[in-house]
Amino acid sequence: MKQLLYYISSLAVAALMMTACIDDSFTDSPSDQPEFSVDTLNMGVVFTEQMTTTHRFTVTNPASKSLSISHIGLSGDDARYFRLNVDGFSGREFNNVEIRGKDSIFVFVEATLPPTQADIPIEINAYVDFTTNGVSRSVVLSAYGQDVVRLRGEIIDSDTTFDSAKPYQIFDSLIVAPGATLTLAPGTQLLFHDGAYMAVDGRLISNGSVDSPVTLAGDRTGNVVSDISFDLMSRQWQGLIFSAGSTGNDLKNTIIKNTVFGVIVDGSDEDADRPSLSLLNCRLRNSGSTVLSAGHADVYAVGCEFAEGGGGLVALRGGNHSFNHCTFANYYLFAAIGGPAISFSHFNGETDDLTDYPYLSANIDNCIIYGLGADLSHGDLSGTDIMIRNCLLKSKGDDDDNFIACIWGEDPLYYTIRNEYIFDYRLKDESPAIGAADPALTATEAATDGYGLQRGPQPDLGAYVHSL
Repeated sequence: MKQLLYYISSLAVAALMMTACIDDSFTDSPSDQPEFSVDTLNMGVVFTEQMTTTHRFTVTNPASKSLSISHIGLSGDDARYFRLNVDGFSGREFNNVEIRGKDSIFVFVEATLPPTQADIPIEINAYVDFTTNGVSRSVVLSAYGQDVVRLRGEIIDSDTTFDSAKPYQIFDSLIVAPGATLTLAPGTQLLFHDGAYMAVDGRLISNGSVDSPVTLAGDRTGNVVSDISFDLMSRQWQGLIFSAGSTGNDLKNTIIKNTVFGVIVDGSDEDADRPSLSLLNCRLRNSGSTVLSAGHADVYAVGCEFAEGGGGLVALRGGNHSFNHCTFANYYLFAAIGGPAISFSHFNGETDDLTDYPYLSANIDNCIIYGLGADLSHGDLSGTDIMIRNCLLKSKGDDDDNFIACIWGEDPLYYTIRNEYIFDYRLKDESPAIGAADPALTATEAATDGYGLQRGPQPDLGAYVHSL
């Protein structure tokens, strides 16, 4: 008991000493002013008529005495679109806000911007004014309002074209009905809200270009925290499904990212005279599961990047597939990677999924398969109709009847730096993939890469042409 009383007494003395060190008097010198963590609070591009995420900055008192900020308030022609929370209190104006010496407070900012009646983002500014000891200073609030076309549970039941004038914000679902074709013009953006998905029962044509790619992504803008952009985050929307019977889907220079399950291509008509899905210079990345899964469906992919999948990258179950000059690179951030870069099933008697569909057939040529996790689900492909030719693989191994002229166990030397959130799968100058492709295996469509660079007579492995 004596020890307990002594401990309590010691705490009391320490508390008194700390209190004695705090100067509760206020400075009234005009030279003593608060410091702001930013001069301009940049809120980025935000959708009009929709509440923004919450942004913040800090206000610090560098003086040893307390500061009394006599007035904090919003000003400017567009001030009515912004809202404040100062040190835990919401409002538009605040008086006599105290900050103890060497201490700080947070100012939180939200906004709901009005329609701009423009296709491009329009800057909207306001000011947070601070008056302290007779001196007035301001922090600028800057946001770019972007009008969007909002679609809720939309069904495309006739041939339709979406243009690039404004982004499309998708709630619930976007469905292309049987017999209908949805065409996406260069630069079109489909931005999906949490839980939304796209299903194609008819046909999808995506006509992206090098300078104006088509984008299917989540609708979150700005940063999650600090310098981590929502662009890096998976699981923002469900993903894209091509239903059984949907054939002739053709995507060029198209980015599909931030999904839960990526792109799913369901079984198609065995007698179809064209692939279920053709991909040219596309980027499928940032999925909580695989970025591409095909079940008894045919996929033809040229010059594509398949990257960052929590469950692996590409899962092939049956079907007839061709991957030419593609990069398979998995450096997924948010969990341990649960599968290989490429997985095969229903490709021989041991992996039969008990259907009577033909076994999987695949040509994987002039590709790079390298990243965290395994590269292939099966290392022994003997007796199968799977050919991997002139590819760089992470595994150490030897060529055989199914692996021909491959580079084994060498780092392709991407520019990717995972812990700095840089995911760039172009090749460094010393990469062993440079000039290692077989031009006889280069598809005609692979003449240029996703950056518009010519592959030339001695092409590089993977999706991207090395550029000095």
